[in-house]
Amino acid sequence: MNNYKLTDFLPTTKKECELRGWEQLDIILFSGDAYVDHPSFGVAVIGRCLEAAGYKVAIVPQPDWHGDFRDFKKLGTPRLFFGISPGCMDSMVNKYTANKRLRSEDAYSPDGRHDCRPDYPTVVYSQILKQLYPDVPVVLGGIEASMRRLTHYDYWEDKVRKCILCDSKADIILYGMGEKSILELCNCLEEGQHISNIHHIPQTVFMVNKDNVPGGITDKDIILNSHEDCLKDKRKQAQNFKHIEEEANKMHAQRLLQEVDGMYAVVNPPYPTLTTQELDATFDLPYTRLPHPKYKNKRIPAYEMIKFSVNMHQGCFGGCSFCTISAHQGKFVVCRSKESILNEVKKVAQMPDFKGYLSDLGGPSANMYGMAGKNKKACEVCKRPSCINPEICPNLNTDHSKLTEIYRAVDALPEIKKSFIGSGVRYDLLLHKSKDKKVNDAAMEYTKELIRHHVSGRLKVAPEHTSDEVLKSMRKPSFKQFEEFKRIFDKINKEENLRQQIIP
Repeated sequence: MNNYKLTDFLPTTKKECELRGWEQLDIILFSGDAYVDHPSFGVAVIGRCLEAAGYKVAIVPQPDWHGDFRDFKKLGTPRLFFGISPGCMDSMVNKYTANKRLRSEDAYSPDGRHDCRPDYPTVVYSQILKQLYPDVPVVLGGIEASMRRLTHYDYWEDKVRKCILCDSKADIILYGMGEKSILELCNCLEEGQHISNIHHIPQTVFMVNKDNVPGGITDKDIILNSHEDCLKDKRKQAQNFKHIEEEANKMHAQRLLQEVDGMYAVVNPPYPTLTTQELDATFDLPYTRLPHPKYKNKRIPAYEMIKFSVNMHQGCFGGCSFCTISAHQGKFVVCRSKESILNEVKKVAQMPDFKGYLSDLGGPSANMYGMAGKNKKACEVCKRPSCINPEICPNLNTDHSKLTEIYRAVDALPEIKKSFIGSGVRYDLLLHKSKDKKVNDAAMEYTKELIRHHVSGRLKVAPEHTSDEVLKSMRKPSFKQFEEFKRIFDKINKEENLRQQIIP
């Protein structure tokens, strides 16, 4: 597994491009994180998707933004565009605590160093690229641009800021998971379309003059309160966010328009949820699953955490009011096939320092795998941000049997001694009493399987608070459910003679 050649990674320097015989690149991606070639790291996924489509792509991880900007110049001008991926975690959350203190380490930088990325890398990197290459399109992706696609409150500066396109001077945002939109954008640019005229791609945000809104403003569009109005009135910003959240959680969303600086920021509705085949395809790309060789003997904390873990699905229908997964990945869960998951587990088992223990078989919520609405037509008209709050939707299939089956299939592999669940478990789904006895039996079966075989000492669950009033605002179940689950947890531990803890 350690016999990878330098050319098995996407290139990061001129020399690595020459090793592949490449003179000019099609796309250059700038990343705020260290380059780890692994499906948990967004820039690696996008890079591999572009490579699979035949594009010459390179990644410049953590470029130096001081001085002469040599890192921004070293690979020359790309044929199509520059892409900016500020990092897997919002750069400000990554760097500062809620008390605005510096975190002890930056989990996505070598040796946890703090000086490898600026605050707001999307804006800093974009402005530098626009200064150096005014005619080359700059495309924003990743969590930072996703969250700042319209007027937003900035906690660190304690002020309301404009759509990130205004400050960054970039051309377009690909919000959410960008695998489909980035390939469509490449096609349009290949056909000779100018970036300023590419307005039809789903899941993108762009700026236009008020007279040039594509297709004109219709009654299907939602016109949000303007940025200028939001500055004057907090309620208008709150009204906007009700629409923004609703449209992020609908199967058939409407287009959003917001006036800012005398122009319109236009948010196109998202792509349909990926299919299992499409999700499998992104996970089955030829990742080395390792940090780039340039980080030899350096520790990347986030990588150490997920090195022996496998992600099984995308999306989350929890709709917690403090969480942005649905704004980025969507409310509807898409699952990988059992074959794809088992293939990845086998790859992990080949890693030289693997000792037989998988740290996580998870997802945004560990136990939403395989769950969706029973009647798709009801989901198509649903506006609810959560399928499980204030009550579990009667249309939701909460059957845990597919998940139990996968856990057992993974544990049956000869290379696996034990697989743990490191992602948070939603116990409200486990305690839910369905009208279908089989579904209730499957939930109990899963609960026993989980507590007996998949807890690494501590099981992570998510009450996050003890006050029912606060939990209600968070769109979380009552604390009584936590107490009920703890009784089951303690009972199974006693029967099995296990000494395990439960932790929020």
